[in-house]
Amino acid sequence: MNPLLQDFNTPPFSKIKEENYKPAIKEAIEIAKKEINDIINNTEAPSFENTTVTLDNTGEKLDKITSIFFNLNSAETNEEIQEIAKEISPWLSEFKNDMVLNEALFKRVKAVYNQITNLSLTPEQEMLLEKQYKGFARNGANLDNDEKVELRKIDAALSKLSLQFGEHILAETNSFEMLLTNEGDVSGLPESAKEAAKMMATQRNKEGWLITLDYPSYIPFMTYADNRELRKKLAIAMGKKGFQKNEYNNEKIVLDIVNLRHKRSNLLGYKTHANFVLEERMAESPENVLTFLNELLEKAKPAAIREFNNLENYAKKLDSIEKLEKWDGSYYSEKLKKELFNLDQELLKPYFKLENVIEGVFAIAGKLFDLKFEEIDTIDKYHEDVKTYTVSDSKDNFISHFYADFHPRPGKRNGAWMTSYKSQQIKNEINERPQVSIVCNFTKPTDTKPSLLTFNEVTTLFHEFGHALHGMLANTTYNSLSGTSVSWDFVELPSQVLENWCYEKEALELFAKHYETGETIPMEYVEKIKESASFHEGMQTLRQLSFGLLDMQWHGTNPTNIKNVKDFEVAAFSDTQLYPDVSENCMSTAFAHIFQGGYSAGYYSYKWAEVLDADAFEYFKEEGIFNKKIAYKFKDNILSKGGTEKPMDLYKRFRGKKPNSDALLKRAGLIS
Repeated sequence: MNPLLQDFNTPPFSKIKEENYKPAIKEAIEIAKKEINDIINNTEAPSFENTTVTLDNTGEKLDKITSIFFNLNSAETNEEIQEIAKEISPWLSEFKNDMVLNEALFKRVKAVYNQITNLSLTPEQEMLLEKQYKGFARNGANLDNDEKVELRKIDAALSKLSLQFGEHILAETNSFEMLLTNEGDVSGLPESAKEAAKMMATQRNKEGWLITLDYPSYIPFMTYADNRELRKKLAIAMGKKGFQKNEYNNEKIVLDIVNLRHKRSNLLGYKTHANFVLEERMAESPENVLTFLNELLEKAKPAAIREFNNLENYAKKLDSIEKLEKWDGSYYSEKLKKELFNLDQELLKPYFKLENVIEGVFAIAGKLFDLKFEEIDTIDKYHEDVKTYTVSDSKDNFISHFYADFHPRPGKRNGAWMTSYKSQQIKNEINERPQVSIVCNFTKPTDTKPSLLTFNEVTTLFHEFGHALHGMLANTTYNSLSGTSVSWDFVELPSQVLENWCYEKEALELFAKHYETGETIPMEYVEKIKESASFHEGMQTLRQLSFGLLDMQWHGTNPTNIKNVKDFEVAAFSDTQLYPDVSENCMSTAFAHIFQGGYSAGYYSYKWAEVLDADAFEYFKEEGIFNKKIAYKFKDNILSKGGTEKPMDLYKRFRGKKPNSDALLKRAGLIS
């Protein structure tokens, strides 16, 4: 029997074979189609229960199976899984289109929607109905038949292209390696990074030190390696992913994606893809996003230019560097930071043993939200590196299953993300609890040292765990409004706000203990971490804004006349550029957030959420960072509510007022 078609609670990873996916997904699509036909063929008049709720519950088996498949395609993929992904993505696009373009189904949905004012619905029910109706309208239900055929073609093509885009990036990441056999070439690298590079070489049956484009290998080399030519080689290799004259080139894919998205939005009656996307976001329109980004740019740019000039002068004074290049930024920033704050990342790492940081984030969740985490070995996992936990509250009620996967390996894409295998919902009067996962790429333990995190990796863990809490603490009726199913520019608030605890003495004392001596991190280090938090914040802000503005250029204008990806990108970066351009490099051809992930016309939302998170954390600081009353206000109004109401309404209920960007600018040291 196919394990994916059996009834299971947690995914039966160890029983699943690659050949199970296609038949299971085919079968699950057929089951979902039958569920839809049952709604259409219901002879009773359309009602909220028999249409809206029943439709929300359709396709559950399909969701379960595809969430397992696509999560593994990101975290534990291989060539066979990638081939299956190419085959099934068009099936899923077609099924989704069959559903949203089904006239009889839309007729019933519309009939209920037209009675919305007379139905005495709760805000959550109203949101479900509105979201469902818009889901049809925004996906072509009001189009004529020829236009519907056109839309299907576009969607099938887009789903294939974004998969190809991601596969090309993964292939380019995996195919590059820099083997160094001369010890002088790893001069400057901390012992831990050298040891990891040596171990990587040994694992691949090579002699010397092996450097790759995986972040735990790439970032220490760019930050510490004294050999400027090798830093240049590595930076250029990272920057030309998808931009080389080989089978993995993404230039045509980028142009095809933006043109198809534009065509799709025009077909649906929108001026651009950004107009289409932003209608359903807190920001509401491209004009609002551009105003937001440009206002921040105006405040950040003078500071960024000042910081860049200081850094260039510093590099000149230190090493007679005439022109600061991209491969110099991290290296000289780290040296200058060390000089200004006497803070060395390597001094901090012994206090951030991965296991201790995990315990720390659990302890903080306990203090704020009364949660308990217990590691278990009773549920299946997809790789031996994965840790599994049960989460419960102070009354021992089961809250969630939690999976955590921390280290890089060949079948895993770079970066860090949160995902889920099952959303929370209340069905048949049972509160079905979620299954949440975080996936990261942190330095692996070596033969002599445990996994010791950089401070940046610590904040990444807290960030993803913030998303996880949003999923775990969900408490809504309908699964499509549960957990992180919120407006895209609201989704980063829980993750970004949790990062703030990494800078607080009270929080650090819970977990930042030296892995050998058990000594708590010295308070002078904590002070330095806080002081240095806004170091080069102008440059960091400019960098984030440049990505947001590039995204808006790709998606907020008519792309039909764009002929050259690189030229277009250079023009888009003209207002935010600090470093000289590198002709061999292109950001867009590897900008997975917007061409593979869901951030198209949405990259601004990181900065948007920073405004929310700085404002929200200000509230915690006013009342105490472990103040239960404020924590529960955050949990009850934001974490548990998912997408059941408009985000701004939820935020104001928590905070008592609209967010103010001053808190962010103050924290960043951009205003006093």
